[in-house]
Amino acid sequence: MKSSLEAPEKQIAEETSAKPQKAAPSSVIDTSKMSKGQREALELAEASRDPLDDRGSFASNLFIGRYDFDRIYPYPAQTEEDRAAGAEFLEKIETYLREHVDPDEIDRTGEIPPENFKGLAEIGAFGIKVPKKYGGLGLSQSNYGRAAVLLGSWDGNVAALVSAHQSIGVAQPLLLFGTEEQKQKYLPRVAAGEISAFALTETHAGSDPATLSLRAEPTPDGSEFILNGEKLWCTNGVKAGVLVVMARTPPKMINGKERKQITAFIVDVDSPGLEITYRCRFMGLRALYNGVVKFTNVRVARENMIAKEGQGLKVALTTLNTGRLTLPAACVGVSKRLLEISRKWAGERIQWGVPIGKHAAIAGKIAEMAGNVFAMEAMTFLSSALLDRKAGDIRIETAMCKMWATEGTWRIADDAMQVRGGRGYETAQSLAGRGEPPIAVERFLRDCRVNTIFEGSSEIMRLFIAREALDPHLKVGGAIFNTQLPMSERAKAVFTSGKFYAGWYPRQWFSSGAGKIDNLHRDLQKHVDYAARTSKKLARGLFHAMARFGPKLDREQLLLSRFVGIATELFAISATCSFAQYKIDHRESPDDVLSVANYFCRSAKMRIDNYFAGTRRNVDKRGYQVTQELLAGKHSTLGEGIVR
Repeated sequence: MKSSLEAPEKQIAEETSAKPQKAAPSSVIDTSKMSKGQREALELAEASRDPLDDRGSFASNLFIGRYDFDRIYPYPAQTEEDRAAGAEFLEKIETYLREHVDPDEIDRTGEIPPENFKGLAEIGAFGIKVPKKYGGLGLSQSNYGRAAVLLGSWDGNVAALVSAHQSIGVAQPLLLFGTEEQKQKYLPRVAAGEISAFALTETHAGSDPATLSLRAEPTPDGSEFILNGEKLWCTNGVKAGVLVVMARTPPKMINGKERKQITAFIVDVDSPGLEITYRCRFMGLRALYNGVVKFTNVRVARENMIAKEGQGLKVALTTLNTGRLTLPAACVGVSKRLLEISRKWAGERIQWGVPIGKHAAIAGKIAEMAGNVFAMEAMTFLSSALLDRKAGDIRIETAMCKMWATEGTWRIADDAMQVRGGRGYETAQSLAGRGEPPIAVERFLRDCRVNTIFEGSSEIMRLFIAREALDPHLKVGGAIFNTQLPMSERAKAVFTSGKFYAGWYPRQWFSSGAGKIDNLHRDLQKHVDYAARTSKKLARGLFHAMARFGPKLDREQLLLSRFVGIATELFAISATCSFAQYKIDHRESPDDVLSVANYFCRSAKMRIDNYFAGTRRNVDKRGYQVTQELLAGKHSTLGEGIVR
């Protein structure tokens, strides 16, 4: 396969990847006009953020016009040995769900029966990725993802219980950062079924961890920390025996500046002073064991600290980067279930003399579902396989999977309800009561809505991806705009960045595609060529935006979200083409595979066109102005005529 990598792209990759630099964010971002709170939040986040060691991630390279299809092609499918390793467990969990878990009863009562906790523990569902030496099953991320597909297709409550327990609960942080003593003490407990939870969010601290108020003060001898404060929406907290808790420890002086510290701790729920004071209830996932946790002089031993003091945010972000893959896998499951429900109903329901699937309005919805399910599976299991193979830093891929799959699943659920009509809106219990099959589309819709909020909202995912997209450009030219640097340094940055971009920028106008790719079907080659060309157009657009807005670009969140949307669709197209060829090579019908893959890629191109159009012409500024007017109390007539 011919590589599409050219010298300037290689240079920007090398310049931005030379060992991670822990420089303060002021070296590339002008913080002089920020408020104290904004500056502290930025500095804390930047200090906890690992720069990409190497632009060795397929998705991250899309933003610099470098299209490395050979990183994801041939499709890194799960090996037969690994599939076989998970086969017995997956068969057990599928059988257990079908025979012992009643999703509609769980939804009605708001409780997962105790026997389900016991049964899931007996088959190993609470220690899927925990190594065997600690009492777990020791399965791969790909097998864990396959289990999440099954769980998501059956019941969102059980999926959330199992996922939060080991994707963000105690298991994952300890596997990534724990000491051997911590692993030996806690992993056997959680693998055996003692529920774990993750406590980060507070009433005033959601996506902004700089405002955390739960404090951990060291005792005079330093052997313990005393925790005081409260955590909100601690998933699994009501049933948990052990928590991972993020708390503020005393600030430290770094390079002459005070920096806030966030530290991660393992905390046993039976610790004196720890209380679960409230169980939260929600629109969907009615058996979600999500609660308020209060800490009053809770003593935690220093050896229960995860990683080093002050590295709690890094622990949280790294854990979430990996844990986020479970959500899109569960989304694959629920989306496949909804597609199947819609397909069956569209073939059975007769209106105006023909099945409703013959009507273009319904056919269009089902085609969109099918294409998106195919792409969702391709992206999710591509990223899972890369994680299993330790194929570089894939934080961008996991964030894209989480954002794209959760939003796509919500649209699929909405369309499935539209296809089912009144029967989609009616509860399963009501349908059964009048003699119809209890197909719970409304439950699936309610349960999947939170996925665009869980583990980083879609808006936060876009900002996270955008920050990584800007990173290489900030390292090359960000100092130009930093008013806190001496003019001599800024002048030097003008020269060095000008020299660099003089070589890099012209190359972004020349691309014939991805080059000849071995054994890739000609239909798929066209889509890959399009993606290669469009990645260069994306890189140009991002560069133009930087030239236009300078240091204020980070405030243009809606504009940046469009660039993120373009890159995510390019990743989806590329993963789909690689996955489609894998299926063809493994004797699936080429006509069937290409029909869905071609539809998806063409649909994605239309979305990309809309994103590009929005980068040139939009109403972002006017929309922002209207909102500020509303916040200031103007346009009061918009609220007239309602009950007050």
